[in-house]
Amino acid sequence: MRRIAVLAGPVFAAGVAMLAATGMAAADKLEDLKAQGFARVAIANEPPYTAVAADGKVSGAAPDVAREVFKRLGVPDIVASISEYGAMIPGIQAHRFDAITAGLFMKPERCSAVAYSEPILCDAEAFLVKKGNPKGFKSYEDIAKDTTATVGAPGGGTEEKLALNAGVPRERVIVVPDGQSGLKMLQDGRIDVYSLPVLSLNDLKKKSGDETIEVVAPVVGAPVYCDGTAFNKNDTALRDAYDAELAKMKQSGEFAKLIEPYGFSAAAAMSTSRDKLCAAQ
Repeated sequence: MRRIAVLAGPVFAAGVAMLAATGMAAADKLEDLKAQGFARVAIANEPPYTAVAADGKVSGAAPDVAREVFKRLGVPDIVASISEYGAMIPGIQAHRFDAITAGLFMKPERCSAVAYSEPILCDAEAFLVKKGNPKGFKSYEDIAKDTTATVGAPGGGTEEKLALNAGVPRERVIVVPDGQSGLKMLQDGRIDVYSLPVLSLNDLKKKSGDETIEVVAPVVGAPVYCDGTAFNKNDTALRDAYDAELAKMKQSGEFAKLIEPYGFSAAAAMSTSRDKLCAAQ
């Protein structure tokens, strides 16, 4: 017993020191970003959530909000990296990003893996189909019942999971890297449906100028989702500081001015909370 006690003392002290160091590191994260002069953010290049212009300038509702919040926190700018949705959470867990600002919708399993801010962007699901919706798809279950139908969706995204959960076989859920690829695959007949949030598909169709396609929205049975800026689980101090500034922007009306030109509703984001969304099944 005495031998164990002698060993436990230094081990316990080392454990306490490690916990203290972890806490200090989390608390110092904002100071590190201030000194760095920018925050590294993951985006998906999916307008109107996120967008990258030909000159490399990052815009879209999610980065615009993040840029303004970080600026208010003393971090002058953001530097974005395009990432597939399925790679975003592993990336932030590995500290390759400081935040995810990409329309990464809150769901219980994601809430257990990252530290979300309060809600920012809310949207429903939609389908992009040929004009007239020839196969009459209104739900993911409709696609599952048609044994020849294929649906395109972002890899690791909400739409991919909704399709699989509805019974669409894995081989009929086609991973699509970006909006332009999904549009081209639909136009070429390589997929029957392309699935994304309503605003994303409306933006894609508008920019394409293609009158042979249409948006079916909302998808029957699919929930309305909201995203938030996502942080590493150890960066809750940074997340809390971010939330405080975000709340001020919501109260002042600045938040609405940033996201509503993109078609999002500030009222929708302000009508719910992280706790409610993370608890939803």
